Amino acid sequence: MTYVVTENCIQCKFTDCVDVCPVDCFVEGPNFLAINPDECIDCTLCVAECPAEAIFAEDDVPADQQEFIALNARLAALWPVITSRKAALDDADAMNGVPGKRDLLIE
Repeated sequence: MTYVVTENCIQCKFTDCVDVCPVDCFVEGPNFLAINPDECIDCTLCVAECPAEAIFAEDDVPADQQEFIALNARLAALWPVITSRKAALDDADAMNGVPGKRDLLIE
């Protein structure tokens, strides 16, 4: 099983999770992070570190977020690996918890 970044990361992009990942499985896009399922070792460390509570075990991804399983895998093949914490997006706190952000994802 792998872990999956879901919709609430969009337009937030907190990188606390990146700091604790022992295998550098996170990739970075303009306004979203994704997890490379081929690199994730299911350690769970990232889950507790995500201020947006946007990371789920693949088997626990909410029904309305299922598309993010395939999306993480696809984006992991396109985006560069991120290995250290960076500042969140300027409006991250305001966007944290806002529903319906899927259309804001910049691929």
